Formats: sequence, C-alpha cells, structure tokens
Amino acid sequence: MAESQAGTEAKRLDADRLCAWMQEHVAGFAGPIEIEKYPGGQSNPTYRISTPGRDYVLRRKPPGKLLPGAHAVEREYRVIRALEDQDFPVPHGHSLCEDPAVIGTPFYVMDRVEGRIFWNPRLPEVPVAERSAYYDAMCETIARLHRIDYVQAGLADYGKPGQFLQRQIGLWSRQYAQDEAAGRIDAMDRLVDWLPANIPDDGDPTAIIHGDFRCDNLIFHPDEPRIIAVLDWELSTLGHPLADFAYHLMTYRLPPSLPAGLGGEDLKALGLPS
Repeated sequence: MAESQAGTEAKRLDADRLCAWMQEHVAGFAGPIEIEKYPGGQSNPTYRISTPGRDYVLRRKPPGKLLPGAHAVEREYRVIRALEDQDFPVPHGHSLCEDPAVIGTPFYVMDRVEGRIFWNPRLPEVPVAERSAYYDAMCETIARLHRIDYVQAGLADYGKPGQFLQRQIGLWSRQYAQDEAAGRIDAMDRLVDWLPANIPDDGDPTAIIHGDFRCDNLIFHPDEPRIIAVLDWELSTLGHPLADFAYHLMTYRLPPSLPAGLGGEDLKALGLPS
C-alpha cells in the first residue's frame, strides 16, 4: 500500500516542468528523469530523481494549508548550503525553487549520497565488535556540528541565540497546561515545576542544532564507521547543544518496543556503548 501510494504521488509531479527547471538551475544536469517517492512518513515529501547519468533527491513542502513556519524547505536548503561551506557532511544542495508553479509547492534539489542508513539503533547489519565505532562516529559528528561558528557560517539569524532551554521549557509547559482535554499526570506536573529551577548553569551556549539527530537520519560510508551525510534538517535552529545531544541519547531511554528504543537492552551484549 505504501509503495502504491508513493508511486501515485510521484506521478502527480509534472515531470516535464521539473525537468525543464532542473535543466536551467542544476549545473551539469541532463535528462530525461524518472521520479520515485521515498515511502515513509517524512513531513516534507522526498523523491528520488533518476537520470541516465546520476541521481538527485528532491524535498518539497507538502500540498495544502500549512501552519505558519512549518515545513520550511527554504530553511533546510539554507542550512545545508551553509554547512557544506563549513566542510560538514551534508548532501550538496543544487538549487532552491520557491515558485509553486513548477510542481505545486516550493522544493529544493540536492545530491543523492550513496551509503548506508541504519533504521535500527542496534545496528544488526554491523558485526558486534564494530558497532561501538559507529556510535563514536555519531558523537563525533554532532560535536563537530556544535563547534561550528554559526555567525561565521552566515546563520546568525537562523534562530534566537541564548535562553533556548528557558524558551523550550516555557513553551511546552504552557501547551501542557492549556490542553485540559489531555488530562493531568502527577509526574508531569512535578516535572513542570522542577525543570525551570534546574536549568544547567553552563554559560548558556548557542550552537547550530539538528533537532532530530539519530541513526536513521545519517548516511554512513558504504564500508567504514564514518558519517558522510546528515539528513532531515527541518527541525534545525540555533539552540543549546546539550538539548540536541540529549535528544540523540533518548534512544537509550525509549522502550525496545519502539523502533528507536534501547531501554532495558543488554548493551554490552549488543556491542553498544553505555
């Protein structure tokens, strides 16, 4: 069913218009093209654009009425271009189209990077003795992102510097309090009171944060424990690096019944760092 729906949606794109746009805006492009939608639940629909010489990836805003600021593919394109200039592993962004007349909504085109994506954090495809090196690569890559000077990278206005934790705690606490239909949980009420009083006193650093850093948003080298591209930048902003890293670590707390959960697993037996 998912593949059938993906094929139907791909056919809705005007291949002739897209091919003509790529001919004008993508250096080295030569058609014809074939369009295939990647299955899955991406909030920004993603497509493989195949040509006789090479493949590309297209990400677009979904059609229909959207919340203000949501599905901002323009921001995604901006950050990957900025990070590429900082020698950070992202796909090369070719061009951004903000004209909805081409395929119905704004979109951008980037390189398709050949490598491995691991959907399971247990890394069953990797020998046990080698898995820890892949986790080291993830930690090295997110630390490398947080070390980038966002002002030098041209992203000084990509978010609000400072007070990120305070703003996030305030936002989610207000939304929880206002959603009476969701009911109340004693543990959540205690957490809402505890968090503002326990924000780390660490100088309030600001960095470029990914917002969804996990193994299935990374492309690893075909043979090595090395990340060659970080994907899905739709939640990226300027924020506190510890918040980004804590999200990355959340896989250790999620129950194993969830696809990304390692909670309660025998990490040593799995060859994973603890």
